[in-house]
Amino acid sequence: MKTFLIIAVAMLLAGCSEKKAALNNDTADQAVLPETKISEDNADSIDAVINASDVANNRTFNGIIMVSPQQKATLSLTMGGRIHSLSIMPGQHVKKDQVVATIDNPDFIELQHTYLEAMAQVDYLEQEYKRQNSLGDIDVASKKKVQLAKSEYLAMKSHLEAAMARLQTLGVSLDKVLNEGIMTYLPVTAPFTGYATNINVNVGTYLEPGQPVCDIIDKSKPLLQLTVYEKDLSLMQEGRKILFWVNGMGSNDFEAEIVAIDQSIDSRDYSIKVYAQVKNEREEFRPGMYVRAKLVEEN
Repeated sequence: MKTFLIIAVAMLLAGCSEKKAALNNDTADQAVLPETKISEDNADSIDAVINASDVANNRTFNGIIMVSPQQKATLSLTMGGRIHSLSIMPGQHVKKDQVVATIDNPDFIELQHTYLEAMAQVDYLEQEYKRQNSLGDIDVASKKKVQLAKSEYLAMKSHLEAAMARLQTLGVSLDKVLNEGIMTYLPVTAPFTGYATNINVNVGTYLEPGQPVCDIIDKSKPLLQLTVYEKDLSLMQEGRKILFWVNGMGSNDFEAEIVAIDQSIDSRDYSIKVYAQVKNEREEFRPGMYVRAKLVEEN
């Protein structure tokens, strides 16, 4: 009798275990099936959302503010020398033809002397050549003198023109030397109105020919230089409008217009440089500032 009861209890417990296992399996299936169904049924809608957020007008492009090459000048000279004086500070506003530094070089004094001497000699030799030429029309024997006078005149004229050319490449006014006499120090002047930057010299620094004194930048008409990748190149067209934001200037947006697209691709990251002219420039803008930009939707 006891044996029968034990067998019955064992069978009852086994049946309960099977029902519990089946119940657990059903619950697990119910938990998995809805997840699979959602993934399959909503695949198209998820793709649609991703594609909608990837339209051209929502793409942003990184870049910087810059000035055009025509608005940046590096002040360097074909004649070296020691910095005698320096009258600017980094970031200082300068006007066109303002003297920003002076150079001490004895060769500059000698060059001015050559110019003034050649100028005086040319006037005399020109008059002598004309006089001998008029006499040569009468006296055949004086033709040698005519040729000699002509040779001396042309040689001195060439000497004068060379001195004038050298002074002009140094940015020196010929009239000033002629009217005011020899200058002791070579002046370095600003080619246009702008701001002084990259000043890496001081009084006493010796500069070799071609070494820079400083840079002058005119930031009145800034540009954007944007980095664009190949997949977005077709969106870039000259004349297209751009909105941009400047790092550190909050949510204020500014306008620009694409004016040029580089024709070469950066071999490192396969990007292209796109340039846009800023429409509403601000005094706070500085070359090198980081910007984010996006294309304005076309009507």
